[in-house]
Amino acid sequence: MEKVKPRGREECRWDAASLGEIMLRFDPGEGRVRTARSFHVWEGGGEYNVIRGLRRCFGQRTTVITAAPENDLGLLLEDLILQGGVDTSYLKWYPYDGIGRDVRLGLNFTERGFGVRGALGVSDRANSAASRLAAGDVDWRRLFETEGVRWFHCGGIYAALSETTPELIIEAMKWARRTGTIVSYDLNFRSSLWKAVGGAGRAREVNREIAKYVDVMIGNEEDFTAALGFRVKGVTEQVTALDPAAFKAMIGEVVSEFPNFKAVATTLREVRSATVNDWGAILCCEDRFYEATQRKSLEIFDRVGGGDSFASGLVYGFLSGKGPQECVEYGAAHGALAMTTPGDTSMASRAEVEALVNGGSARVVR
Repeated sequence: MEKVKPRGREECRWDAASLGEIMLRFDPGEGRVRTARSFHVWEGGGEYNVIRGLRRCFGQRTTVITAAPENDLGLLLEDLILQGGVDTSYLKWYPYDGIGRDVRLGLNFTERGFGVRGALGVSDRANSAASRLAAGDVDWRRLFETEGVRWFHCGGIYAALSETTPELIIEAMKWARRTGTIVSYDLNFRSSLWKAVGGAGRAREVNREIAKYVDVMIGNEEDFTAALGFRVKGVTEQVTALDPAAFKAMIGEVVSEFPNFKAVATTLREVRSATVNDWGAILCCEDRFYEATQRKSLEIFDRVGGGDSFASGLVYGFLSGKGPQECVEYGAAHGALAMTTPGDTSMASRAEVEALVNGGSARVVR
């Protein structure tokens, strides 16, 4: 496996860019979606969460390629993105017809879960503005050649949104690779997104084509099985224990079939309850395996975005020139901290991540 070597910071305007849909998340707090009378509103999206974490936690220069309707919901989304410090110069605005016949903003209603009751997400995102983006709609030459990007990130959630998004992803990745930008992709399989368009079979077809252009592939055991067709031996839907040896064997098969991968990373999670998980991660890089510290019985406040925050910590490690062991430790620590606060995006600081990487505790700081 080749070494993951991003372009120099001095030659690029952007440390990282991502392509994907950003939704408004409606959160009923401690209650249920079905009985809510009020909601907290956050912004979130699998691809966006990664670069927002890179900006707010790790101080990187980031921009997002996405779209929104020209209405007040679109303006709310823009305001939330700007609060996160992410650049919006590649936010494409679509005219709004008054009721969203052709274009609208995706909404995501998510309750956190507790104990024996799992978290629940209800998406309302069909015909969203971001799903309308197609090949030829984005000035990739300006982004990758004129401005310069060190790292480009996308994922399987965006690939599932429409017939045009996979082609757009591949177009972006070809430009990125042509200019020396590292490309990462989080498989992020969501059965609900693929159900009406061919299920897991179509997901594998799309993601295996995209995988040909990826440098750093990220996912969990379900992602690699459903989206790429690899299976972790000895792990079933009923038994998902943290078994590093089984995951290493699977990753070996993945790398053998996709020699373009410079790194493969997977999160390891055993769900004891909605609020208590075991949490870890493995990185395969430079023909070796690196395991993050396994955190047994990690208490979860809001699990949504934990995997995305793992990705942003991992990417930050590579961007800052850290070794593979540090990269996976930063990813796992950032993911763990992100799940202690509400919303899709991380509220952690780099100092908190580094303290956890270095064995810090939850003692009060004052």
